[in-house]
Amino acid sequence: MAIKLQTDSYNLIGQSNGILQVFDLVERAADSDSTVILTGESGTGKELIARALHHNSRRDSKSFVPVNCGAIPNELLESELFGHEKGAFTGAMQTRIGRMELADNGTIFLDEIGDMPMTLQVKLLRVLAEGEIDRVGGSKPIRINVRVIAATHTNLEEAIQSGKFREDLFYRLNVIPIAIPPLRERKSDIPLLVQHYLKHFNTQKGKSITGISDAAMEILCSYPWPGNIRELANFMERMVVLSTDKMLTPRDLPDKVLGDVPKETWEPLIQAETDQTPAEFLRKSRNHAHYIGMPEEGVNLKQMVEEFEKELIIEALEKTNGVKNQAATLLGLNRTTLVEKLKKMKINR
Repeated sequence: MAIKLQTDSYNLIGQSNGILQVFDLVERAADSDSTVILTGESGTGKELIARALHHNSRRDSKSFVPVNCGAIPNELLESELFGHEKGAFTGAMQTRIGRMELADNGTIFLDEIGDMPMTLQVKLLRVLAEGEIDRVGGSKPIRINVRVIAATHTNLEEAIQSGKFREDLFYRLNVIPIAIPPLRERKSDIPLLVQHYLKHFNTQKGKSITGISDAAMEILCSYPWPGNIRELANFMERMVVLSTDKMLTPRDLPDKVLGDVPKETWEPLIQAETDQTPAEFLRKSRNHAHYIGMPEEGVNLKQMVEEFEKELIIEALEKTNGVKNQAATLLGLNRTTLVEKLKKMKINR
């Protein structure tokens, strides 16, 4: 099942019981103006759910304004949210409209609401109760009509007990709570998400990978996914970029996956699919970064290090669209050092 986001090119994807319950709540709550609070671990797709609520509502034609309360310094967050008047403080050379005003008649998404300082929690409470904001340095309130959707990966009830979050604000936000399950509780959704990201990154990266082998898929389904969907998307991008074959196989899996899945799960899958012992497979793998454990026959350490270094450099170049300065920064190298390595390894990007 997928809920289409009317102005985005991607869907909410899933068929597990947990995510179907979320879809049902989104469908029923979308066209309401009631506040919603989304809870779930980092990487579970809270902003995607927030966008679904907005794009399936009558506010769809207006702005959806996301704000990460944990990413903006506390001393700047008030101005970011509510704006400021000219001369309100040193450096305020002109009047600035805040995110709340930008979201007027639309939706504001307050991510990591648990990181909002107590002083701003009072002001947000007024927005929810009165529908008014005060710009920093302003002398009169400004009426706004905005739907508030908040999200957090922390337990706000525990934050209330420790004095870090206002109880009255919690109850204002907690009108419609939606808990998003972690990916490890959505095992049946992993194949759907893998196919979705395979198609997405094929298009984005100009690749033509046709599919993923049964063994590789089963290993992915056995991985615990501590980073949730965000981690899955990152792994899929890496595999699509680095693979030289038409089919993704266990040799394309990141070493972290094989390291965190019990050997008794993936070793028989690899042997059945490749007709190689796990030691042979790991030793002969195109990507020696996947090496897990010392095989009985030993290893060529110099060759493994060189190939691993080459793949990291290629990945950095892919991620930065070939911009050497940026790739060097990702790798912690000077640009001249990177250029020398490119020449030595005959990498032409």
